[in-house]
Amino acid sequence: MTNQAATPTSSLAPDAEGGFTHRQILTILSGLMLGMALAALDQTVVSTAIRTIADDLQGFELQAWATTAFLITATISTPLYGKLSDIYGRRPFYLAAITIFLVGSMLCGMAGSMYELAAFRALQGLGAGGLMSLALAILGDIVPPRQRARYQGLFLGVWATSSVVGPLVGGFLAGTDSILGVHGWRWIFYLNVPIGIAAFLVVGRVLRLPHRRQDHRIDWPGAVALVVALVPVLTIAEQGRQWGWQSDRAVACYLIGALGLVGFLLAERAYRDEALLPLRMFGNRSFAVASFGSFIIGSGMFGAIVILPLYLQIVKGSSPTEAGLQTLPLMLGILIGALGSGQVIARTGHYRRFPLAGAALMVLGLYLFHTVGADTPLWQTMIAMTFFGVGLGCNMQPVILAVQNAVSPTEMGVATSSVTFFRQMGGTLGAAVFLSVLFSTVTANIASAVDDASRTAEFQSAVAANPGDVKLLRGGSTNLNDTSFIETMDPTLAYPLKVGFSESMDLIFLVAAGVIMIGLVAVAFLPNVPLRSLSGVQARQADAEALAATESAPTDVHAGAGSLDSPVDDHARRSTAARRTDP
Repeated sequence: MTNQAATPTSSLAPDAEGGFTHRQILTILSGLMLGMALAALDQTVVSTAIRTIADDLQGFELQAWATTAFLITATISTPLYGKLSDIYGRRPFYLAAITIFLVGSMLCGMAGSMYELAAFRALQGLGAGGLMSLALAILGDIVPPRQRARYQGLFLGVWATSSVVGPLVGGFLAGTDSILGVHGWRWIFYLNVPIGIAAFLVVGRVLRLPHRRQDHRIDWPGAVALVVALVPVLTIAEQGRQWGWQSDRAVACYLIGALGLVGFLLAERAYRDEALLPLRMFGNRSFAVASFGSFIIGSGMFGAIVILPLYLQIVKGSSPTEAGLQTLPLMLGILIGALGSGQVIARTGHYRRFPLAGAALMVLGLYLFHTVGADTPLWQTMIAMTFFGVGLGCNMQPVILAVQNAVSPTEMGVATSSVTFFRQMGGTLGAAVFLSVLFSTVTANIASAVDDASRTAEFQSAVAANPGDVKLLRGGSTNLNDTSFIETMDPTLAYPLKVGFSESMDLIFLVAAGVIMIGLVAVAFLPNVPLRSLSGVQARQADAEALAATESAPTDVHAGAGSLDSPVDDHARRSTAARRTDP
């Protein structure tokens, strides 16, 4: 083991015991939040403008690949960042993540085809994979678990704000033909550059954490096997609805993914503690429960979050920008849940109740969504958003906190990134399954709604007065690749289409509630390990001091300094107890 990165002497350096002041923590977090804002804003802005981008690049049928490529590389790189940062330190990899993201952004802005855009979005994803997980790991380094939840709410605030601001910015830029002689949508990517440069400068200036390098082999076979396992799985999750879940391409993805998973497990078993994801960590109850619970809750959570904007835009007729503003209660709920739970955890030291309460509130919110129909007032939908948002805010960060508190400080990066990874995987698969359910049931629901409406005099009069819209109605009930025609139709004829969509979405919300209920049961097994009073930096420094003192102590059992009752050994025992994982 080699010592590196001596304790810095700047005003942002920790004290002699590795502690940071509140002001130092906020200064460091300012850079981390800028980095997180890059990834969060980019996803929401691009999702709003992707149809305009695809039309301009003459690749409408390829637009899904721009999202899929980003998702694949971001998901795969997440555990890599965690493991490598544990070995070599957080700062170089966080700066690398920002740099990769910025290079990808510049190239995306210059893309001349959808194929180029997909490739450059994949490069962006490689950077995005480190921005969220490393920010949470760095927070674990500088803040003790007892106080950590208070600061984690700031990260969720960035994400929630980006979810509201993103559609506004995306809608404005996509709707602008040219800015300074450049197509409006290209500024979506170019605007990342000043934000990214600011984040790089701030992080490079303020993030100076002491680090003891660990000399380990790098699990490259596991990394390659993980790529082989995840690329086909994520690809079929995103493309299965177009390809068909039982098509030849789908079956090939299943087989390749299964072989990759077997190879990954074999590699992790061979590398043991040096593995990309050490399998022994699943023997830690907190880690195992949090990983499984994050996967399950992520499936229901992201599935609902994907469907909600569709309800607002298709059924309620909102524009992407309006839909972004209408989800404000959801974002406020997230902030309330995150900040409120953080304050209580800091005062009481108990965190287990919040994932449980959060999952229960998410189930309630999803059930309320299930009762929403085409004619439901928007304010009722917003009540459901608030419940769901508060539950989400109470669930996400305490689960990360539980894992960080339960593992060794030297493995905080891989533990944090692993839980984030499982949540992303669950979200990807959940969104794919729920969208598949939506489009496989909506045609029958529309047909039933049209049949019911056709018996009314009002509908019959609308049919006679709008023969062109009748053709759209017949075609739209079977071809739903483009739903924009709904807003141009006669409202009476469009109503059955909205009812059909609403009924399919109601089914999805109910299924999502059932999925979250399974997650609630899983989270019930999360132990309530007492929160440590030391940050990651403090715990590692205490361990290093105890180890150095023990190694320098006389081996003669009669020497006072080396006796079992010596202060050095007592220090070592207390340090070990402080980071002991739960049974």
